[in-house]
This record gives sequence, C-alpha cells and structure tokens, in this order.
Amino acid sequence: MDLFLVSTLNNTALALLSLTLLLAFSVFLCRPSKAGSDLREPPMASRAWPILGHLMLLGGSPTPHKTLGAMADKYGPLFTIKLGSKRALVLSNWKMAKECYTTNDAVVSSRSKLVAIEHVAYNQASFGFAPYGPYWREIRKIVTVFLSNRKTELLSRVRVSEIRSSVKELFHVWSEKKGSEECKSAVVSEKEAEKCVKGLRKFMQMLGVCTVADAVPVLRWMNLGVKAMKETAKELDLILDEWLVEHSKKRGLGEKGVESEDQDFMDMMLSQLESAPIDGFDAATINKATTLALILGATDTSTVTLTWVMCFLLKNPLILEKVKEEINTQIGEERFISESDVNKLVYLQAVVKETLRLYPPGPLSAPREFTQDCMLGGYHVKKGTRLITNLWKIQTDPNIWLDPLMFKPERFLTTHRDVDVKGQSFELLPFGSGRRICPGISFGLNMIHLTLANFLHSFEILNKPNEPIDMSEALGMTNEKATPLEILVKPRLSSKYYESL
Repeated sequence: MDLFLVSTLNNTALALLSLTLLLAFSVFLCRPSKAGSDLREPPMASRAWPILGHLMLLGGSPTPHKTLGAMADKYGPLFTIKLGSKRALVLSNWKMAKECYTTNDAVVSSRSKLVAIEHVAYNQASFGFAPYGPYWREIRKIVTVFLSNRKTELLSRVRVSEIRSSVKELFHVWSEKKGSEECKSAVVSEKEAEKCVKGLRKFMQMLGVCTVADAVPVLRWMNLGVKAMKETAKELDLILDEWLVEHSKKRGLGEKGVESEDQDFMDMMLSQLESAPIDGFDAATINKATTLALILGATDTSTVTLTWVMCFLLKNPLILEKVKEEINTQIGEERFISESDVNKLVYLQAVVKETLRLYPPGPLSAPREFTQDCMLGGYHVKKGTRLITNLWKIQTDPNIWLDPLMFKPERFLTTHRDVDVKGQSFELLPFGSGRRICPGISFGLNMIHLTLANFLHSFEILNKPNEPIDMSEALGMTNEKATPLEILVKPRLSSKYYESL
C-alpha cells in the first residue's frame, strides 16, 4: 500500500540533537551560498528549524495531513519542506498529481532507504519499500499475478468461509451474553494469531517513526531506536519463518508446479523462486518480505476503512437505513451475501467510496524519491527530493467537491458517478496512482464490500447511549481512529440463518 505518515522524533533523539544544534547552525550560517539558477523552484515553507527542518510541525495536533493542507492554502499546490536535512516536495492538487503520476512517474517511483525499512522491512526486500528497478519489477509481477481475478477466484471459498465463521461466532457470543455490555469482542485464543497481530502493530508503529538517522544521516552511528526495531523484526521473522518451513514441508510431500485451490501466496512464491530465482536477496527473504507486505496491505487498511465506515453510518442513521434497505431489496433475509451479489449493492459501494475520500487509509502517500531532475507544475525539482502527496487535501478540495467535508455517498451516484478509486481519477487517489499504485485494489475493495454487506445484513448496529462518535485520527502508518470504536450489536435475522452458516 502506498501509505505514509510523519511522526516526531522521540524525546531522547531531540535531546541528543540539541547538543549538536548550536555548532551545526553556526556551520550552516557560515556555509557559502551556491550560484543562482534561472530555474524556478517550488516555494519553501517558512518556520523550518535548523537540523530538524519542519519535523516539529508534523508530529502533534492537528494531524500532519491537515497541517500540510493548511500550508498548501498558503504556499500553493506544490511547495517544499525540510525533513531534517532532506528536502520534500508536498503535492496537494489533482492537476499536479496527474502530471506527476503520468508525465514524471518514471522518475519519481523510487523509495528512500529509511532506518525502519532497513531493520523491519527486510532491508527493502519488501516490494512496497524497494527502490524502483529490476528487483521491484520482478516482485511486482508476481504479486500482480497472485492478486489477479483468476487467482483470487480460486481462493474465494477461503474468504467466504472466514466471513461466515466470523458472523456465526459473533452470533454465538451475543447469544451467550445476550447483548450485554460485557461482550465487546470475541476472544482470540490462538497464541500464534495473538503474536502475529502484536508484531504487526509494532511494525506499523516503527514505520511511522522518524529516527535521528533519517533526519540527520551523519548521526546514523547513534543507532537510536534500532534495538526496538530489531526486536520487532525478529518476532515477525520467527512467525514468517515457521510458516515458510511448514509450506516447504507440505510442498515436499505433494506434486510441484500443480496449481491447487489450496495453494496460497507462499506456495506460489516457492514455485516461482525455484524455477526463476531473483537477484538481490535469497529466496527465503524474498518470500517472507513479500508475504509480510501482502498481510499488512490487506489487514491494516481494510480494518481502518471498515472502522471509519461504521463511524459514519452510526453518525448518519438515515444513510444506514438506506444501506439496509438496499440489502433487503437486493438480497432478502434468507441467504448469505455472495461476492457476485456485491455488484447489486451500489449504494453500499458509494458509502465505502465516500469514506475513502474523507478518511483515506493513508492521508499522506508514502514518500517517493526523484531519481533525476525534472519539471513539475512549472517548477524545477532536483534529484533526490522526496515526494509526499497529500491525498486528504486533494480529496477534500472545494473546487472539486461540493461540501467537501460532509459525508454524502449520493455524490458517487450523481455528480461523481464516473470517479473511481483505481488511480485514473486523480481527484480521488486513496490507493495511489502510477507505477506504485496498490496492486491489491480490486481484491481489497471486494473484501471490504463483502465483509461490510454481510455484517450489516446479519446485525443491527447501535451507538452506546450518550456517547458521541469520536472522529479524531491517531498518528501512525495508517489513518487509525484515535479511540477504539465500541458499538452495540444484535442479530436481525432468525437463529436458523446463523446456524446454517
């Protein structure tokens, strides 16, 4: 997923940086200026600190995407900030996004090597963080094949089975507790699942941290925060390694190269890397890194999106009733909603699309890096500049969206019916665009639609009495809700329906 959010340096890092601040600032003031250039560069935002640049503006309240959005109102759709010693171009306009992701996409499709990526993302072996080049292209091809319609259809029964089981389990929990407030969630007892979720949460937190070395590369020797990163990386690697060993053993017992409905991504990678090795990393590292990227892209963004959808529906009961009415009309109350049914639920899809517009999984795109000088929006952009696209700002532009901050799903059935989220409508880019666009858009949307439809089909949802829905966002890699969402649910269908699942 093409996601990013800047976090502040921790207190220890700031304390150590302050020791070098005076000396470094003196050197900065005495540094001779370079000869002038006739090429016009994007405006540089004011209020940059020596050494830290604008990092101090991007770590508190309001959230970074809103801070950068306010700066765009002042400086325009293209302006630059300093992330430590690194220059970053902030893009906040759909026209600039179109020019960037079409005309200049090839020169701005690489990634910077950040400390967290080195230690917890297999040193850029994960395709989401790999630099643009032959290795990234090969992994991207494999992932695209795995997420193709043909392959996902083979695994359809797995997705459907998981949703059926979840609905049935929630019904049983409700039956035991009779909807009491004690029933907040089903308890997952599997130790492996708990370890995996805990590790993934730590992983996402690590990716949202800007270390001293990222801000000031010459201070990389300090290794601040690296110990925690290595511990998290080790925890996840142990889990992934167990999976890989298990898959290798099963594969050794069966026929190689035979496609099966039971063959998952690790199986596919084992076959692919055996027949056509990829230069850059060993096969085990590539398999684990790519599997981790797929898990993160599928779970975290889907969970975040579904959470915000629930928030909007609870805040807008009339819209919730329209969604349920559509489900009743198109599906009825007697059967499970299948993937083929989702196409009939156009209003539900509009609700999801409007949620992605207002609360994209990553309000700021993961920073790309320009690999050569280029012109963008009439400005000269230097090689090595990082690119941050403010997706939230683009998707709430009042020049494009009427009442941009209001939740109006109907707009996608009327004025914006031809706007999609697959990277070609540059006013709506929740999954990015260009070469770095999320390869699992169709798969992810199908899963969100199917899960949401069956949940609302099976249960009534209610807000807790006298508790308004908190719509504030937390700092992190993805756009999580700042406070947990707690809702009351009760079955809306006959008990026979749940038992038949």
